[in-house]
Amino acid sequence: MGLELYLDLISQPCRAVYIFAKKNGIPFQLHTVELFKGQHHTDAFVKINPLKKVPALKDGDFTLAESVAILLYLSRKYKAPDHWYPEDLQARARVDEYLSWQHTTLRSCCTRAMWQKVSYEGKWAGTPPPPEMLAATLGELDRCLQMLEDKFLRDQAFLTGPHISVADLLAITEMMHSVSAGCKIFESRPKLAAWRQRVEAAVGEDLFREAHAVVLKAKDLPPVVDPALKEQLKLSLQCLLY
Repeated sequence: MGLELYLDLISQPCRAVYIFAKKNGIPFQLHTVELFKGQHHTDAFVKINPLKKVPALKDGDFTLAESVAILLYLSRKYKAPDHWYPEDLQARARVDEYLSWQHTTLRSCCTRAMWQKVSYEGKWAGTPPPPEMLAATLGELDRCLQMLEDKFLRDQAFLTGPHISVADLLAITEMMHSVSAGCKIFESRPKLAAWRQRVEAAVGEDLFREAHAVVLKAKDLPPVVDPALKEQLKLSLQCLLY
């Protein structure tokens, strides 16, 4: 069997992997792992990824977890165009720099902003966080976006140079997480809004919409009714809400 990708497009790093594979014409079999049904905890999936997270990759007998590792594996194995992850030492270092920075900054802020803003009261998380906590999270997100503009985007077309890279894919999928909850992060940032348009154009607007269709309906997801699963998801979300 060929390449298999285990994804749930409600997840931002899954969207980045999905867009990258589709954009570069990489053939793969898609296995949807529905996080809100607890499918990442099933015995079958744990055999693929003991970390119980998506995305995950299976290539024959080889399995791989973590979105950055998966993106770099795909770019190398399928010889994606150089701009995604450049061969030039310093250009690659710029991409690596962003990939190292984003985990505890943009990703953390966008994830917490989404779940705190949506809160899913009465569904998974119970009582939403207090207003001052949400305000603090949104303030942190604003500072993070300012750093993204000042440090990485600057006056370039894309985050690490004149061409789109995997850094841009990871960044835009994170930001769309916040947008899905109603955060208007692009309205007061024309430079960032122009960057978003360039990323969408480089990816292809149809593919961009396809990848984000699920998360943009996140607020309309039906409630979880299974008591055991509801408790499991509640515990998972507590770290994002409080």
